[in-house]
Amino acid sequence: MLSNALLRLGASAARHPWRVIAAWLIAATLAVLAAVAFGGRTADSLTAPGLDSRRAAELIERAGTGQEGMTAQVVVTPLDDGATFFDDDGARTALTRLRAEVKRLPHVLGTSDPAGALHAGGDTAVRGGLVSADGRIAVVRVQYPDQSRLSGEDLDALVDLGDRMRAELPLRIEMGGSLFYAFSDPDGGASELIGLLAAAAILFLAFGSLVAAALPIGMAVCGLTVGVATMTVLAGVTEVPTFAPVLGSMVGLGVGIDYALFVLARHREYLACGLDPQAAAGRAVATAGRPVVFAGGTVVVSILGLAVANVPFMTVGGVAVSIVVLTTVLASVTLLPAFLGAAGPRLARVGRIGRIGRIGRIGRIGRIGRIGRALQTRKPGRIARRRDPAPGVAHAAGWRRWIGHVNRHPVPYAVGAAGLLLTATLPVLGLRVGLPDDGSLPQGRTERRAYDLVAEGFGPGTNGPLVIAADPTGDPGVVDRLVEAVAADPGIASVAPTHIDRATGIATLVVFPTTSPQDKATTDTIARLRTDVLPTAIGHGPARAHVGGAAASLSDVGQRTSRRLPVFVAAVLAMSFLLLMLVFRSILVPLKAVLLNLLSIGAAYGIMVAVFQWGWAGALIGLEATVPIVSFIPMFLFAILFGLSMDYEVFLLSRIREEYLRTGDNGTAIVEGVSRTARIITSAALIMVAVFLSFAVAEDPSTKMFGLGLATAIFIDATVVRVVLVPATMTLLGRTNWWLPKWLDRVLPRGPVGADDTDAESTGDAPRPRLVDR
Repeated sequence: MLSNALLRLGASAARHPWRVIAAWLIAATLAVLAAVAFGGRTADSLTAPGLDSRRAAELIERAGTGQEGMTAQVVVTPLDDGATFFDDDGARTALTRLRAEVKRLPHVLGTSDPAGALHAGGDTAVRGGLVSADGRIAVVRVQYPDQSRLSGEDLDALVDLGDRMRAELPLRIEMGGSLFYAFSDPDGGASELIGLLAAAAILFLAFGSLVAAALPIGMAVCGLTVGVATMTVLAGVTEVPTFAPVLGSMVGLGVGIDYALFVLARHREYLACGLDPQAAAGRAVATAGRPVVFAGGTVVVSILGLAVANVPFMTVGGVAVSIVVLTTVLASVTLLPAFLGAAGPRLARVGRIGRIGRIGRIGRIGRIGRIGRALQTRKPGRIARRRDPAPGVAHAAGWRRWIGHVNRHPVPYAVGAAGLLLTATLPVLGLRVGLPDDGSLPQGRTERRAYDLVAEGFGPGTNGPLVIAADPTGDPGVVDRLVEAVAADPGIASVAPTHIDRATGIATLVVFPTTSPQDKATTDTIARLRTDVLPTAIGHGPARAHVGGAAASLSDVGQRTSRRLPVFVAAVLAMSFLLLMLVFRSILVPLKAVLLNLLSIGAAYGIMVAVFQWGWAGALIGLEATVPIVSFIPMFLFAILFGLSMDYEVFLLSRIREEYLRTGDNGTAIVEGVSRTARIITSAALIMVAVFLSFAVAEDPSTKMFGLGLATAIFIDATVVRVVLVPATMTLLGRTNWWLPKWLDRVLPRGPVGADDTDAESTGDAPRPRLVDR
């Protein structure tokens, strides 16, 4: 049985703590050294096989024009407010020098020449999109090869050059482009520190002990170090998206501290019963460790299910985040019990502050408040017989009163809470996926300033040009028809001169929409070009044309993930239902759990739409402009949140089920089960919310969405769902909560969590027979 294996593992780690701690330190050191020696930098390639934008990139690659590669743009304007490039020889000379320096950078294939176009004639420069009509803004477009041939060093070289040129030239220099998006360092270092400090404060209030507060933090940091270093090694083998380290840190810290809290709380309960630290650690891992393994496994399986989207960067990102979660689970059942064994009886000491966080009577095995006197008297046998009027017990009594009140009025509470969550879910109907462009970044970023200058001088669509690749096989006149038809479309502002490869005949058209890359109108323009404009221009001949470019790629990825999301959601729901049915030997309990989790996640989605798309309270998290929801975030959030919600679900329902097996009374089981777990679930949720919210104030909008979405869903799950909807609905269902047809009970294998009733056995209570259909 899983519980017996965990019991032996935890007890062994606690008996030999320094060996286990040394092993983890060695593993962390080796992982970091491997990351330094063999690791790579994260990068983003937001495309997928079979997409129209991918076919365009393949045609451009065949033509060898270089336009399939990465790009950057250096945007400049004279420091003298009255000067223009048309009439300022000094500004033009500085522009020429700047372009020459950029062209000498490693891997640069070519650059546009606004200064040369100015010498040829002002109209030529303006028509080429190199100098604004008023002569104030010029753009040097930089062409790089395919992303696979580049690294973060190329971005560093460009940024360093810009810093040097700002000091030497009379120009304001800003930079942006896909090179920045692909190789910018993940945004999250300060957020991790803020999250750790907030978690440490909550743990100290919960346990009243610096040692008890430090152990979960230390375990989470060690597990996170190994996981992120392993992720870095993976980045040296394949392309790991830039959001993976940030998301991995976010989830790793949250679940790591959360899991450690569950195990540590159980450990202190067993110490209160008089068990020695080694035995208490083993029993804590056997009981609390089972939900940890189950919840962590569910998170991993859910995240790996992202492969159903058939978007490579999402699949690799899921694998990378799963590595962090697996490492955290392993640390929870090995490193943490080693810490507990090394700490010995010191964890049983509770100061005055610790009374705030006494979890109360979480099981029949004892109360946290008895610990201090037990150590003083050294008479463990007396512990179980004494009554303790400590505040923790009073808090548990307060939870009992609340749950009892909900159970006496289940209908209004169930209807009211469900109505509240459904109302919060309504904005999902207006969900629009896309990818925030540089215009959503803070003003302090050079990418944002470059974006604003380009939009001011050339129009918003210049920040997201489309690249149409055409193979005119058998129809030499198709290129002229394409140029004419595309230029006549109302969503297109201008078309750059066509480039035709002599060897292959493939033509590339760079076109500039009238709207910004993240504008819905741009997505509509791309769709119109593909369904109406290009087919009409090509006719029924053998020629073909495809729309590519960064904006088109992001639109395509968003549409694919949106189409695959229902399939993914259905698969995760079915998997969760089956696992919970195995665990709790019931049909209605897992069905209710799945529906309530779906409701809380839907509410989180709705709040995200209201904040990011509608701008409600966006200033509170530093959001400077409304943005669409990043195309891959809804799927990622669903995978992570469903796994995390299983954490609380298993922890809570395991205790309710234990009480039901002990008493046979559904009402008593609900009141006792919820009241005994409410404080620890609340503490765990506070830690997760604090960690996730610390990422919601990061600069990058994608990081903000991950942080706010996760924090909102966990908060809703731990409050409205766990302490209102769960007791209300379970009261309404009565004894049928635990109904299972007899034939199904015989067919189903015994689940890994809860089926062996270790918790009930540990209290000396024999479990009653399950309620099955005879």
